[in-house]
Amino acid sequence: MIPLRDENRSGSFPIVNVLLIAACTVVFLYEVTLPTDGLKAFFDQFALTPGRISYQLDSGSGSWAERIAPFFTSMFLHGGWLHLIGNMWYLWIFGDNIEDRLGHLTYLVFYLLCGFGAGIVHTILNYDVTVPSIGASGATAGVLGA
Repeated sequence: MIPLRDENRSGSFPIVNVLLIAACTVVFLYEVTLPTDGLKAFFDQFALTPGRISYQLDSGSGSWAERIAPFFTSMFLHGGWLHLIGNMWYLWIFGDNIEDRLGHLTYLVFYLLCGFGAGIVHTILNYDVTVPSIGASGATAGVLGA
């Protein structure tokens, strides 16, 4: 069953939630303008690839910024319209209430930590996988859990 709305009204405007949805949407709209080779290069640079992270950690190559950044940048990438709409739909329905409860800044930190944590678990469980991982599903799942 796909929810259409929730019954809980928020007491304040969910600015962070709206900005997260807008950022993901703008990045996706940029993705769809890229040719196939450009999209591959874009994902190679900004997606989370567990095999690359594990290689960097094992060999000592790459800076800490190069190792950490994909855990965050990958949260704003999506692989198709349904991927984007699914994540943003659930974020729109439930994120406003969590932001209202936690406050704007705490909600942003919570969202990013959920996505970061999901990326860590994904990397540990898929240590040698060289397929890029993209999407806000981990962060959105954290919001749903809250």
